Amino acid sequence: MHKLSKHAERLLRIVESFPKITVTVLADLVADEFIFGEIARVSREAPVLILKHCERTIVPGGGANAVYNLADLGVTVLPVGVVGDDEPGRALLQCFRKKKIALSGILKLKGHTTVTKTRILAGHTHTQRQQVVRVDRESAEVPNAEVRRQLAMLAREYAEASDALLISDYGYGAATPEMLTAVRVKRALDGIPVTLDSRYRLSAYSGVTAATPNQPEVEAIVGAEIGNDGERLRSAGKTLLQRMKLDSLLVTRGRHGMMAFERGRQPVEIPIYGSDEVADVTGAGDTVIAAFTAALATGASTEEAARIANYAGGIVVMKRGTATAARNELESAIRGEHAAG
Repeated sequence: MHKLSKHAERLLRIVESFPKITVTVLADLVADEFIFGEIARVSREAPVLILKHCERTIVPGGGANAVYNLADLGVTVLPVGVVGDDEPGRALLQCFRKKKIALSGILKLKGHTTVTKTRILAGHTHTQRQQVVRVDRESAEVPNAEVRRQLAMLAREYAEASDALLISDYGYGAATPEMLTAVRVKRALDGIPVTLDSRYRLSAYSGVTAATPNQPEVEAIVGAEIGNDGERLRSAGKTLLQRMKLDSLLVTRGRHGMMAFERGRQPVEIPIYGSDEVADVTGAGDTVIAAFTAALATGASTEEAARIANYAGGIVVMKRGTATAARNELESAIRGEHAAG
């Protein structure tokens, strides 16, 4: 048996303490639908494949995937968001029930369309499935003022009993900068980390503790291309850290790993965990922020939380479809990498 280093033992202790914490997630809840068909022939009507329908699954996507990842890490998770009174909405709630995730913070709205991303996959029985097209269904309207008021009240109530608040903003109206301001009243968020994953408006938020953008999102905010230039990334990260008054920033870089920034410290470059032969990146960002938030909620440092998030991200990109990293997988990855040197 290899004796674990103090660093590895510390990471394991953090992961082992996940079941002791509670995280509130204010999120745009998305249903990820996967339809797989075997390639039968080419259509006579148009130069397209005809697929023989084989299977269909609906799994949590978007902010719902961040919720699911926290649950699989052993964290008590309190989701706050909206779904429609439709089949994808019911399927999402059923997924949450199976994981014993609390549903009291999720508003089921009549006439609202649950955001659904349908991916059509094609292949043969024993070959790799390839995505051929994606169809997105979205609600025609964002949640109204009364719904937003209820969401803010629920998020505030839950956050006061939580160790962290995670905001997963996919641009569908349940998680917004204005919502965070409403949740913050009465000092509800004092003393807990507030983490942010925002697809389109990261810099519009203020009063956030930590954020986990990918490199293209950072490039869009600072208005400069970074590429593989480490110095440019360090400069851009420090700019974002100061501009948003963050304590921590974790920039994900695909096969180039991650870079972790912490106020008052030098940035830390973290190489990718596992193989760079990625199977599927769908939902990997949700896994990263879930693991990063859980670790920060236990009192981990930015670098410790980033390394745990890096393991989690490396695990899910080797899985097909929208996936999660379970706590035992995370522990095995930490032990396995140490044993391999």
